[in-house]
Amino acid sequence: MAVATLAPAPRRSTALAPRKRTTFAIYFVALVLVGLMLAPVAYIILGGFRSNSEITVDPAGLPVTWQWSNYTDVLTSGVFWGQVGNSAIAAVTTTVLVVGLGLMAAFALSRYTFRGRGAVYALFTAGLMFPMTVAITPLYILVRNLGLMNSLAGVIVPQIAFALPMTIIILVPFLSAIPQEIQEAAAIDGCSRLGFFWRMVLRLSVPGVITVSILAFIGSWNSYMLPLFILNNEAAYTLPLGTQAFASQYAVDTAKVLAFTSLSMIPALIFFSLFERRIVGGLTGAVKG
Repeated sequence: MAVATLAPAPRRSTALAPRKRTTFAIYFVALVLVGLMLAPVAYIILGGFRSNSEITVDPAGLPVTWQWSNYTDVLTSGVFWGQVGNSAIAAVTTTVLVVGLGLMAAFALSRYTFRGRGAVYALFTAGLMFPMTVAITPLYILVRNLGLMNSLAGVIVPQIAFALPMTIIILVPFLSAIPQEIQEAAAIDGCSRLGFFWRMVLRLSVPGVITVSILAFIGSWNSYMLPLFILNNEAAYTLPLGTQAFASQYAVDTAKVLAFTSLSMIPALIFFSLFERRIVGGLTGAVKG
């Protein structure tokens, strides 16, 4: 008489265990890095709610009594809002002109063949190798000779020049990826080159336009060295330069300096956080193109 035997239960695969440990390690390292980057920001924001005596006794502690007056004093001062206005004017003007000029240059470089096109594109690419810190002395002399000292125009014009190479390099792949058949069909329908640019190119390159707009805006908003050399009048100070001046003026009032610093960086943090995915998506599309 045959005896029925039960098949052994299948063993659970242990192949996923190393993968889980690797994933856990990656996330752990990522969280540690995020914590290290956010810790200074949290310290500055929380420090603005403390008193100077608390900061002196325990520099790394939490607020015992929340000093809202540090922030309200900054927010009710005309100096802070004047500097916010100057930064906004410089950033918006820089962004609009960079995107407009970059789109036109990228359109010509990506859609048309002409003598010297490669040299022009190489020239814009070479512009990435020269940071503003290297050219600050010639820039200062040029701006002074143009009579743009102590004016936002003296800050905006160099910012446009240094933001254009990155803008063009990002936009050229987007515009090159537009099928040539679309342009030919538009030409058959009577659409001119300029009409094709306004009606089709702008709409199809929206991800790239948003990406370069964000990069140009944040770069202008956070610019410090150029305003430091160009602007000597406090009425024309942008927010980064105004933060340094405020810290020098109220060096003994550490809590208020931290409040001013946190308020000056919050707009850029919010702007970058809201459009982070747009930046990554735009750069990914540029690489694919």
